[in-house]
Amino acid sequence: MDLDLELYTDQLTQLVDKGNYEAAGALLAELPNPDIAEVLVELDIEAARRIMLGLPAKQQASVFGYLRPANQAQMAAGMSRRQLAALFELMDHDERADLYNRLSDSERWAVLPGLAHAEREDIRQLASYSEDTVGSIMTSAYVTLRPDQTAGQALDSIRLEAPDVETIYQSYVVESDRRLVGTISLRDLLLANPSARLRNLMIKDVIRSRASAPKVEAARLIARYDILAVPVVNDDDQMVGIVTHDDALDVTEDESTADQHRLGAVARLTTSLSESTITSLYRTRVGWLVILIFGNVFSGASIAHFEDLIARIVSLVFFLPLLIDSGGNAGSQSSTLMVRALATEDVRGRDWFRLLGKELLVSLLLGLTMAAAVSLLGFWRGGLSVALIVSITMILIVTVGSVIGMSLPFLLTRFKLDPASASAPLVTTICDGVGVLIYFNVASAVLNLPPTT
Repeated sequence: MDLDLELYTDQLTQLVDKGNYEAAGALLAELPNPDIAEVLVELDIEAARRIMLGLPAKQQASVFGYLRPANQAQMAAGMSRRQLAALFELMDHDERADLYNRLSDSERWAVLPGLAHAEREDIRQLASYSEDTVGSIMTSAYVTLRPDQTAGQALDSIRLEAPDVETIYQSYVVESDRRLVGTISLRDLLLANPSARLRNLMIKDVIRSRASAPKVEAARLIARYDILAVPVVNDDDQMVGIVTHDDALDVTEDESTADQHRLGAVARLTTSLSESTITSLYRTRVGWLVILIFGNVFSGASIAHFEDLIARIVSLVFFLPLLIDSGGNAGSQSSTLMVRALATEDVRGRDWFRLLGKELLVSLLLGLTMAAAVSLLGFWRGGLSVALIVSITMILIVTVGSVIGMSLPFLLTRFKLDPASASAPLVTTICDGVGVLIYFNVASAVLNLPPTT
């Protein structure tokens, strides 16, 4: 369905300006919940809150879950204790734990008394996990069964629990002490003999994740084994939650975003780009830029070292940016490919030597192609000798730059560091300095001039 959300926003704004909130709510009801959330954030916060609270209770919780964290905090700040407690009761378990962590202490104390004891304990447990762990993204809304139940009894249990859980397509078999012993799909239960015991039907070798493990582990397990959800256990192998495929997708997106930031030498943003302040954006970018200044000083010193050579053949300066940028570009390409391959476990640290030969051949072919293109320009600007200099330099720079770009991620992995830290600006800075040295040394050798001392 192709929706013009801007048109809805304009119509909604007109209704709000007239104070017709009932008609505004009716208009929004035509949209899917994610689109309602997108339209609401364009309105004045008070108007958006009033419209959202006019929606059916279950829909309020769903729409609220699609709002950005900053918008959720703004919405929650203006709600009464009763309204906030009602919202908490209907939200998904993992989402309300996230919201609880974003509330101030006073807001937490205001909302908790309005919740049932079981819900308070559930929120506190889910909110207790560190933000970067599997426990922080899991939900406690899942179906549990016992190994001595029959398939028919299991289906009856699922019918009872279905309204309050996130998924009924996979159930988890636990002992009385909540130790996870198996899993079974809804399809297998439907096809099984109603009198068959679950201990004879369930899959006993269960793919699982620890609550204390990095949250990216759960996302990788779901992607690798193509499952809807992965069960989460504590250190005693007791089941404490599940991570569903939609939450795993959010983790994958966050990790990809973080990798892209590191590749661009940008520190991690704690909020979205549109919500970030000038100060936070400045802080995320200034560190690497200042560090790389000193890397570029090396390039400048190298150029100064060859002042006499440049003075003899001024046309060499024309090709300097072209050549060193080509090395940096080739290195950035190679680095990006290797970082992504390491992140997806397509390659591992031990594969460096095998990939080195492949990279040398590919970069040599790239260098030859680029050298053929630049040689014509070199001949036109400075004759045969300059054409030969820029051609040889192009081949060497592209080859060396590519090898540097593909090797840095492996080197960082070797030292247990994040390979994404081999960012494009860092690779480019290194290749620039090396490129200058290659260029002028090749020029000295071709022209049969002694190196400058």
